[in-house]
Amino acid sequence: MVRSDFLTLNLFCMWVVFTCLTGCDTNTQSASLPDKVDFNFHIRPILSDKCFTCHGPDANQRKEDLRLDTEEGAYGPLKDYADRHAIVPGNPMMSEVYRRISSDDSTEVMPPLESNLKLTSREVKLIEKWIKQGAEYKPHWAFVAPERPDIPQVSQQSWVTNEIDYFILNKLEEVNLTPNQKADKGLLLKRLAFDLTGLPPTLELQRRYLTDNSPESYEKVVDELLESPHYGEKMAIHWLDVARYADSHGYQDDGLRTMWPWRDWVIHAFNQNYPYDKFLTWQLAGDLITDRNIETILATGFNRNHKITQEGGVIDEEYRIEYVTDRTNTFGKAFLGLTFECAKCHDHKYDPISQKDYYSTFAFFDKVPEKGLFGTIDASFADPPNMKITDDDVAGVIKFVNKKDTAAVEVMVMKDSAGIRTTHILNRGNYDAKTDTVHTSTPEAILAYDTTRLGTNRLGLTKWLLDRNNPLTARVFVNRLWQEIFGRGIVKTSGDFGMQGDLPSHPDLLDWLAVDFMDHGWDIKRLVKQIVMSSVYTQSSATSKKQTERDPENIYLSHTNRVRLGAEMIRDHVLASSGLINPEIGGPSVKPYQPEGIWESSTSGRGLLQFYVQDHGSDLYRRGMYTFIKRTVPPPGMLIFDASNRDQCEVRRLSTNTPLQALVMLNDPTVLEGSRVLAESLILKENDEEMIEEAFQRIVCRPIKLAEKTLLLSYLEEERTRFAQDKEQAEKFVNIGEHPHQKIKDKVELAALMQVVHTIYNMEEAITKS
Repeated sequence: MVRSDFLTLNLFCMWVVFTCLTGCDTNTQSASLPDKVDFNFHIRPILSDKCFTCHGPDANQRKEDLRLDTEEGAYGPLKDYADRHAIVPGNPMMSEVYRRISSDDSTEVMPPLESNLKLTSREVKLIEKWIKQGAEYKPHWAFVAPERPDIPQVSQQSWVTNEIDYFILNKLEEVNLTPNQKADKGLLLKRLAFDLTGLPPTLELQRRYLTDNSPESYEKVVDELLESPHYGEKMAIHWLDVARYADSHGYQDDGLRTMWPWRDWVIHAFNQNYPYDKFLTWQLAGDLITDRNIETILATGFNRNHKITQEGGVIDEEYRIEYVTDRTNTFGKAFLGLTFECAKCHDHKYDPISQKDYYSTFAFFDKVPEKGLFGTIDASFADPPNMKITDDDVAGVIKFVNKKDTAAVEVMVMKDSAGIRTTHILNRGNYDAKTDTVHTSTPEAILAYDTTRLGTNRLGLTKWLLDRNNPLTARVFVNRLWQEIFGRGIVKTSGDFGMQGDLPSHPDLLDWLAVDFMDHGWDIKRLVKQIVMSSVYTQSSATSKKQTERDPENIYLSHTNRVRLGAEMIRDHVLASSGLINPEIGGPSVKPYQPEGIWESSTSGRGLLQFYVQDHGSDLYRRGMYTFIKRTVPPPGMLIFDASNRDQCEVRRLSTNTPLQALVMLNDPTVLEGSRVLAESLILKENDEEMIEEAFQRIVCRPIKLAEKTLLLSYLEEERTRFAQDKEQAEKFVNIGEHPHQKIKDKVELAALMQVVHTIYNMEEAITKS
């Protein structure tokens, strides 16, 4: 229907992308309006960050973009309708947007009836109040430097342990929810042990903590686990995803590379509690600092973890540009939490990152003396620039590298060319379509880059990142650490703090944590302890009907999220609880059990990685993070449990539930072998109850309940009867794995107990933090 007397604002796009009032909250529609309506956190999610189509009298002939995400677009006169404005600050009734969304006239109301979308009355009132208060626009929240907010007031003071709890409780009280009480000690210890070390608590630690009723018992365990050498391993797992660490080059030939010394450095850095500013600086520019040494240079391997081709016949410059592109994209996502890659071919569609900004940042990483193809698959050296690590180095500066033989180890590292390569904007990102020349710089919308003060190399770039006025660096890191502990970041889209990312669920808490982190010297262990000592971390995972109805995603954290263990931790849990684990830290990656033919079916037919050669002995029982990662064929069991294939920077793993995961737990040789080894160690107990109680305590990490014990005792008897009738099957069942077998004659008894242990490993609770 065409109407000549009214300007029809087509706001349809706005509500298509509309998710909720706060960008992630669907449960506050009945909440009272805030005293001050904030554009970023109340209005932008409704208006979205899109262009809005404006139709005139002849809708088929007249169509232009109306921008409601900027002051200029919203305040200016409507084209061809100079007396009308989309938004008039202070006057809702003169604002065409408000008039349409509040209209009762079905021919005028927006969004149109045919869209089947509708604003809630609260959303309409929010827009009205915002306009009355002056319709103030603000820059995107993530591009404004954080300031330390005041600690909010709460009524339930007794629940609070530290500052974090004030922010959580304040929000809970706003939405009429109450937090849970403290979790059961056994479950809390399991949660803490996996979060800090990636391993289950030992029986000795469980017994010690459960019998310690002193007020400081929990903090003592926290400190103990933070000092464990396995803390560095757990923290490193996520960083290896971020840094796209792998043991092969990728692409078609996917040849062998040696970057495990860099991986060992990451573990060492976390164990030594290198502050984040040092951790960041050494990885981005350890070759450029004044007091550089072999360790700081090794740290720059971060920038060389990208894929590298070894295929003859490729165009050298095309692949060199790919490597620099990878480093630039990784920089943007790893340290800024932005989708830099979207600006490679054109200006970013949503964030204030132009194509010129992209290639100006690209220029920092464009000085490496490298080629797109240096050596083919037969090359026996690391692509330059590289460094050699000798026995003397291991005995001196880098005592943490777990070197296995006397031969020097070559590792790819960073180095800048003596001459400065000229960087160009590439038309549509094509390597051979050079246009304007650019110089090293960064997106001004984030923070202007002062070349005079900072210089033009990667060291200057790290100083820019660590500037107190940089709005993203600290926020991005504390959010990612929160995500790894709680299963979801304060900003859910931890890799996208831009316009299309989710808004923070607790913006003041995020800013408080970021500022506090910087104020205390970027101390990572202190931040971890701060989080795990909070009441919000230690509360139980029990849920009520009210909690699930008002906050089904548990965004406000009225209870702890139940989170399945990560791929590496599932393997580690089986190895540790069964007694199989080799606790050695660092060293070359290993090749545990894997189904036959996987590598062979995907090989190019060249190089050292055509065939999967399984390791033996103690190397079969290394932690999951040491499993060899071939990019074209990642470890299948890990992949099924959502591990990264390490093709590119990944800051948040998906969490899926598939039948394949159940099949892995039922049939994986490591799970079966762990069940056999644990059963062998338990079979000498005095009675069935003791065997089942200890197995359950080791695997589930809590005392078994009477009903559970009764069920498992009954199952043990059933399995004894079944295997007694088929002793050959019992022999076959226990004949699993290469770990030496105990001399146990009664295979029927062993098989029955092994089946019970295997069943416990297959409990959902066994591989879940709760």
